[in-house]
Amino acid sequence: SYYTHRLIEDPEWSLATVPHLTELCLQHIVDNFEKNPILDRLLPKHQRKVLDRLSTGLPLAVTANLISDEEYWKRCCTERWQVCDISNYGDSWKRMFFERHLENILKRFIPNTTDPNHVLDLIPICKDYVQKLEVDQFLPPVKVDQKEERDDLSDTGSDFGLGEVFVHHYDLGVLITALPHLEELHLTYGVKDCGMNFEWNLFNFTYQDCCNLAVAVKMCHNLKVFKLTRSKVDDEKTRLLVDNLLDHPCLVELNLSHNLIRDKGAQAVGKLINRSKLEILDLCNNQIRHLGAQALSQALAENSTLTSLNLRLNCVEDEGGEAIGHALLTNTTLKSIHLGSNNLSEPTAKLFSQVLAQNTTLTSINFSCNHLGLDGGKQLLDGLVNNKTLTEFDLRLAEVGQETEYLIQQIVWANREAARLGSLRHPPATLL
Repeated sequence: SYYTHRLIEDPEWSLATVPHLTELCLQHIVDNFEKNPILDRLLPKHQRKVLDRLSTGLPLAVTANLISDEEYWKRCCTERWQVCDISNYGDSWKRMFFERHLENILKRFIPNTTDPNHVLDLIPICKDYVQKLEVDQFLPPVKVDQKEERDDLSDTGSDFGLGEVFVHHYDLGVLITALPHLEELHLTYGVKDCGMNFEWNLFNFTYQDCCNLAVAVKMCHNLKVFKLTRSKVDDEKTRLLVDNLLDHPCLVELNLSHNLIRDKGAQAVGKLINRSKLEILDLCNNQIRHLGAQALSQALAENSTLTSLNLRLNCVEDEGGEAIGHALLTNTTLKSIHLGSNNLSEPTAKLFSQVLAQNTTLTSINFSCNHLGLDGGKQLLDGLVNNKTLTEFDLRLAEVGQETEYLIQQIVWANREAARLGSLRHPPATLL
């Protein structure tokens, strides 16, 4: 018999395609990471390979305290959110992930429906990484008691109906008091994108909500910035919040803008100014009139910490404006004041001409959208002639006249340029 021997080989075959045992082991670690998370015992180069292959969907209970690699948390963020700006999170991807993850849970929490453990179970996982919380939505309960629903005047938006008992929002107390590094809290009580489901009670910041929040903030000893905006905070709720913020050890910025604060609420805030370490106070777009402004000015006259005060879009009028001007004749710490849209006129301008001539601390004044008039503008110009510190002066729509406004801006520009050159000659000392 005749036999033919043929050898057939794959020209594409190569020994190099056979995985190394190390690679097989690393892939096994990746595949079983949830059940057996091995990382610290690996060599740095092997850790890098494992981290690059790990799924971003692993349970946070596994990854939170084990993985500190920023590249891994960057993947977690970019795969979940389209816009990621870590400059708002101390340039930390890990901090961004946990803060935004917790915020999303709070925004979707429905009282009496969502399991509270969804939040509570997250506390030991994220508590070391959360420094700031921005929650711009709080959902009310879905189910409302039928009897209370009949009694509720749903079209009035009142906070005083019996039905409000059933629209309390999530109590932040347990959460924020368990976050040891929390320094900033930005809150808005309302519902976003409610569309055709709009009801007034979706936007109720109830008295019980306020009680819960006030107690929680008082216990948050490291809190530096507290913002509660667009939440229908009235005088009664303002006083409740202030009572719990008196003598707070760390609070330096308070923002209660776009609320319903009147004179009594402003009087309470005036008491807070001198019983705290506040440096920035924003009461923009409230309903403060001259009595409230006078209370704030009394506090300003004695205060030695506040550097910025925003009263834009109130109605303090000349009685309030003059009171604030008198306070600034003696105050030596306030650097910026915003009195835009407050129905001010020439008497306020006349007094502020004295402020400009005497005060050596103010660097920014905003009088936009008032009725200072031509004579008021000339008096401000006279007071500003020898002023060397004011570097911003907004007089848009203040009716002071084009020529006067131009001359004032020339002086302000010269002050700003002198300040810039001074900072170049004497740069601030850097800490070693």
